[in-house]
Amino acid sequence: MGRNKIDTRSLGLDIGLTYLKWLTGAENLHYGYWDGLEVCAANFGAAQVAYTERLFERLPETPCRILDIGGGAGETARKLIALGHQVEIVVPSAFLASRCRENAPQAVVHETKFEDAEVQGVFDVCLFSESYQYIPLDQGLTKCLSLLSPSGRVVIADCFRSETFTGDAVQSTVGGGHPIAAFRELVESSSVEVSQEEDITTQVAPSIDLEQGLFNVIGYAGQRVDAEFAKQRPRLRGAIHWIMCRTISTRKRARLDQRFNQKTRNAAHFAANNTYLMMVLKRS
Repeated sequence: MGRNKIDTRSLGLDIGLTYLKWLTGAENLHYGYWDGLEVCAANFGAAQVAYTERLFERLPETPCRILDIGGGAGETARKLIALGHQVEIVVPSAFLASRCRENAPQAVVHETKFEDAEVQGVFDVCLFSESYQYIPLDQGLTKCLSLLSPSGRVVIADCFRSETFTGDAVQSTVGGGHPIAAFRELVESSSVEVSQEEDITTQVAPSIDLEQGLFNVIGYAGQRVDAEFAKQRPRLRGAIHWIMCRTISTRKRARLDQRFNQKTRNAAHFAANNTYLMMVLKRS
């Protein structure tokens, strides 16, 4: 009988959410909105609150029925419910679904991919908060339109690959999502129109600097431990390095070095390759 495979995705999410809750007091998985805030860990929670407030400006003023697609850990749904909205969440991860049920117990949680979800319309809003990029481009809008009321809206807050997007030979370029040109073409060919759109790339990009700073702190700790081993236990250090060189590929070692010891993943790099939009789409 083979060994059970470790669920690294759930493990990473569990660790990441635990860290974020310790840092900010909430389990938000989205970028921060850094307009007027000093970019530092102490302000990350405030930046995420500002992001959510900006997002909620795209919603109807009166309570309505919202489908939160890719609802993360349920923090957004919890806030929506507190405002009087009825919320259903679609999330494919069993771990995140459990967090949604904990954080937003009044919400209906569908543990499945949006493409496979059997939800019952009619909704007033289909909401994507950094989840649109994970839905096949040819399926997201079409399915939303089948679930929305005639006056309903699709609210998207997400990252798109800009036309200047370039890859990195060592590690995939920070950011991503659907190519913005392909998304524009889809909208033009669909029975929808953009009623609101705001480019907030500059305001969210500093989140990348904050994330990279955390990895650099971890990298610095590793360098200090390595230097101490080189001085006090050189033979043991040599053995560890020998094992690493033979078990970790050159490309992966370069990737780890880039992630933990360099600053190539930064706000400027993100802004040069991505377009982050908050928008509202309605039927034409």
